[in-house]
Amino acid sequence: MAQDSPAIPFVDAHVHMNKPAALLQLMDSEAIDRAIVFWGRDSDNGTLADAARAHPGRLIPFLSVSPERRRYRAFWSGDAKPLLGEVEALLETGVYKGIGEISVVHFPSRGFPEADFDPLGAMMTGLMRLAERFGVPITIHCEITRLREFESLLDAFPDVQVIWAHGGYTPYFLARRMIERHGNLVYELSARTYLRHRRSPDYTIFRNETKVWPRWLELIEDYPTRFVVGSDGSQRRVDSDRAKTDRVRLLLSQLSTETRRLVATDNILRLIGQ
Repeated sequence: MAQDSPAIPFVDAHVHMNKPAALLQLMDSEAIDRAIVFWGRDSDNGTLADAARAHPGRLIPFLSVSPERRRYRAFWSGDAKPLLGEVEALLETGVYKGIGEISVVHFPSRGFPEADFDPLGAMMTGLMRLAERFGVPITIHCEITRLREFESLLDAFPDVQVIWAHGGYTPYFLARRMIERHGNLVYELSARTYLRHRRSPDYTIFRNETKVWPRWLELIEDYPTRFVVGSDGSQRRVDSDRAKTDRVRLLLSQLSTETRRLVATDNILRLIGQ
């Protein structure tokens, strides 16, 4: 752990679980008690459930039918009902505490095909109805190229708590506008705390290597119940995941005591009913 990053406790709200043992070892070494786990390249909904049963309370699984998986992609542009039925059956088990990460609109990246599906389409609205019915949050990755449709989705389901993965990588003014307009939107800060983002240097909310932009700190302090943090770790490289954790704590260290507690732990635990 970096010397200048205090060991502030937090719940990691965004982890892609590929190697459960490596993830747990990292959590132990970094003093992270709990993590929300999504699938990764080497895992799926079943392995998430198995890991959660083996480590109850530590690994908290969300289920996904995101279109980056080849077997799911056709349902996003065709008949959504069979796949929505699969989601319903998984939620009925009670194992999964949320839905996500759902990449309805996602720019292409290494090993990740571009997704550009209508946030108001049958699949996405069906997932929102299930989230509403089962009372679980849903983590959605939606780029700002579909912001209008995303806003309409939020308005159509005001009782569904939507965790916006990476906050859509929005700039400050769009972030404030979205938070002010949509009371059911939770802005998730995973990957926004990186010193440098591989896709764009504009994605970070840090002004320099150590300080967050004051206007971002002001926004979080103005809406302390509307933010959560995450690492977006994947267990590919231990040093990389540790650096991501340190950057999360560097952000948290710059918040007031009460806001820090909410953003670090209480907000995400409230969303998953813990």
